[in-house]
Order: sequence, then C-alpha cells, then structure tokens
Amino acid sequence: MKILIVDDEALALTRLKRMLNTLGYEDIVEADNAQKALELIKENTFDLALLDINMPGTSGLELGYELRYHKEDLAIIFQTAYNEHALKAFDIGAVGYLIKPFSIEQLETSIDRVKTESKKTDELRIMSKAGDNYYLLKPEEIYYIKADLSEVMIRSQKGFSYYAQKISDLEQKLLKYDFARIHRSYLLNINKIKEIETIEQSKLRFYLQDIADEVESSKDGAKAFRNRFSI
Repeated sequence: MKILIVDDEALALTRLKRMLNTLGYEDIVEADNAQKALELIKENTFDLALLDINMPGTSGLELGYELRYHKEDLAIIFQTAYNEHALKAFDIGAVGYLIKPFSIEQLETSIDRVKTESKKTDELRIMSKAGDNYYLLKPEEIYYIKADLSEVMIRSQKGFSYYAQKISDLEQKLLKYDFARIHRSYLLNINKIKEIETIEQSKLRFYLQDIADEVESSKDGAKAFRNRFSI
C-alpha cells in the first residue's frame, strides 16, 4: 500500500510516519502543504492519503476534494484536533476521521477499514468540479457526457461540471451502466431519454427528461444505437 501523508507540522509528520512504519507500512510519501500534495498525486499512484485538516492556505478538506477529483478511488483518512469537520469529511467520501492525538490502534482500525472498503463492489461515484464546487455523482444522476479536450463535461441536474478524464476512459468505467456512445464526443444515459427523432443523414436527435438539452448523434453513432436497440 502506497500512502501519502500531509501535515504542515514536521513533528506530526514524523510521528505519523513512525506509527505507519510500526504497523508495517514502508512506502510512504510526505508533503507539508496542499500544493506539494497535489503535485505528488499527479506524479504517483497512491492507495491512501492521510490529511491534516487545519493547515494554512488550502485546508485538508479542500485538498481532499482536489485529490479525489484527480483520483476518484483514492482512500482518504482525515486527522485533526477538532471533531467539527466530521460531516464535511464524510461528504467527501473519507473512510476515516481521527482526532489528535490518536493512538496507533485507532490508526490501524482506520486503515483496516480502507482495506475492507476496497474489496467491496460499491456503485461508481464520479467526483466532478464546477468552479469552486465539487459534485459526487452517481451514474444514474448523469444525463450525458461531452468530450472537452483531455477532460469531459458532465451534464447532471446540478448543471455542467468537469471531470479530469478522457471520454474513452470514462466509457470503459460506465460499461456496466446504461450509457451509449452516440457520437465521438458524446456518451448518453439511455434512461434519461424522453424522445428520439430521426434527422438529416439518418442521424438521431435525443430529447431528455426534465431538462431542455438536445443531443445529436453522428451517423455512425446512430447506426450503433439502432443496432443495439433494434430500432
């Protein structure tokens, strides 16, 4: 297990690393601020991040959102001297919340929970971003996905948000969900379709439930859709 630990206090970092070593974890990378942690997450693949909440500048909670945005399956355990942030922490999807000074037994229990959670086949959650806001979306909450360079735009009831992944990679993640690739640039949730209209060159125009957006297929996308659903 590769672990990222983030704390602005050198003594706290040293103590946490020593405890992890005692528990048998050796592959540990340290960061003393949020910016360094973000650089590290882009260059490495971590299984777990232990984040201090009360840091100057970008807080651990804000950092947690950013880390999950770049790596949505990253397990996060928060550590803090206060318990007032617990609800917000679990909203991010944290697996644990440790109150300082915590014991090595409490740390071990939280990490064991990470191992247990990783074995579960829970539904996919997608951490997307809209300005300073983050959304933790279930596939069924998504109407469609549009390619935008190396990212995608996700349309949900909350509006548009960005997800830092190519549409082809996201298509693979959504294979077991009801999405259809109707265009090189579009993935469509078929459960959100209200009406389908045939337009020029045998392409299809899709009208969606509850929103005014219309999405058009390509010729090849229309053919694949018709073949899949026998229409």
